[in-house]
Amino acid sequence: MVAASPIGSAIVFVVSLLIGALGIYVGARIIVGADDYDHAIVTALIGAIVWGLVGFFVGWIPLLGPLLALLAYIGVINFQYPGDWTAAAMIGLVAWVTVLVVLYALAALGVTAFDAVGIPGA
Repeated sequence: MVAASPIGSAIVFVVSLLIGALGIYVGARIIVGADDYDHAIVTALIGAIVWGLVGFFVGWIPLLGPLLALLAYIGVINFQYPGDWTAAAMIGLVAWVTVLVVLYALAALGVTAFDAVGIPGA
């Protein structure tokens, strides 16, 4: 999916955000029993912003930068959902796997590129 205009870019962003939120929703539903897709959308958006900011400021530091960005992302999930850091990390892991499966299927069908907003590394 190629965005050639501001409207196209906005559409790609929204679709990517919704796919990322789907991953967080599935992870939160499995790990802590949360059942609110709107909350997952907010979490994906905040997570993407925090990941981007931390990555911008310290992402260039080998090993430590990406680790801090990942911890900040898991911290957002920890703040947004009940449970501890382990539950938050598990939500993030399930979200990542879910998004990879969805993106692989969509990319195989030629519907979208292999990326999503709100899920690191996807």
